[in-house]
Amino acid sequence: MSTETAASGSASSERAPLQFGYWVPNVSGGLIASKIPQRTDWSPEYNAKLAQIAEGNGFSHALTQIRFMAGYGAEYQHESVSFSQHLLANTKKLKVIAAILPGPWNPTLAAKQLASIDHYSKGRIAINVVSGWFKSEFVAINQPWLEHAERYRRSEEFIKVLKGIWDQDSESFTFHGNFYQYNAYPLRPKPLQKPHPEIFQGGNSVDARSMAARVSDLLLLNGQKTIADFRELIDDTKRRAVEEGRAGKVRFGVNAFVIVRDTEEEALQVWREIVGKADKDAVEGFRKEVQQAGQSSKEGKGMWADSSVEDLVQYNDGFKSKLIGTAQQVADRILLFKSLGIDFVLTAFLHFQEEVEQFGKQVLPLVREGEAQGRGVNAEKEIAISGHIYS
Repeated sequence: MSTETAASGSASSERAPLQFGYWVPNVSGGLIASKIPQRTDWSPEYNAKLAQIAEGNGFSHALTQIRFMAGYGAEYQHESVSFSQHLLANTKKLKVIAAILPGPWNPTLAAKQLASIDHYSKGRIAINVVSGWFKSEFVAINQPWLEHAERYRRSEEFIKVLKGIWDQDSESFTFHGNFYQYNAYPLRPKPLQKPHPEIFQGGNSVDARSMAARVSDLLLLNGQKTIADFRELIDDTKRRAVEEGRAGKVRFGVNAFVIVRDTEEEALQVWREIVGKADKDAVEGFRKEVQQAGQSSKEGKGMWADSSVEDLVQYNDGFKSKLIGTAQQVADRILLFKSLGIDFVLTAFLHFQEEVEQFGKQVLPLVREGEAQGRGVNAEKEIAISGHIYS
């Protein structure tokens, strides 16, 4: 089967069920740059309860954020790896993805931390390697700021090193790269998970897709404006993976801000209020920072490169995914994503605890029912149901 056929929706019905994760609000301000009231809190106590709610309502993953300084509404930030341990200690099944930023982190520390946490949690830690968009942060902590392609080249080498250190069959690790050097380094104990903990990364650019094709397990995409945009990104990454000898090794996720209400108009009204009460200074500061990062890719089409100010009220273009409507509408759009090649939906909400529970009780059963009926396989059929809103 060609990668084009797979991406166009004729993939086997044997595909695994969709997985669902949520952005952990371990950073103050929630997941929007808006002054609308939110019943979401960044505290350890709130987040422990949220993780338990998510685990009990069908979520498989939670992703902690990494920030080293305030900016764009995020006045306070808990560190991602230690916060992930807090969530793991308060749950039994949930897998937690710790965001790690090459530059401030050395892969030796990351490999050792995550291997130990894998034992503490009985195989429930994963990693999200963040290549970096926040130049001011790097400047503030006196870390070299690399240009777009070099940031991804460093991240790719970072992942290669992690895999080498974690290699279950290797007694020691030797590596001489452009950014990292190792001479017969032994890691004991190795992680429990084999061959290694899951490795996530984000990115829409050619640099990101190429890196994912070579080394990552899952590529997280920002929300996209059209179905054609999703198809292009997924199909191109699959093609690159085939060329690298990793056919079928890369899965795909999508960021989405979810608003489910009894009627579509009620959901849209909440979205309008979020955007209407946008923190304009925070949105503008974020826009300048991230669009420089996206437009500095060689094709000028990295993450956020074509995002409007309205889009950027949600940090990861989550409004573009259009999971805004009734439970059935949102479920139909999720099944459309699956038919396009999406394996994982990473969600964010206005009021996290209440709305994570609502999503689990109202939306997920409809998705599972659709999967059981054979939906999420034929893209053209799914496009006929809800694809018009992405055109």
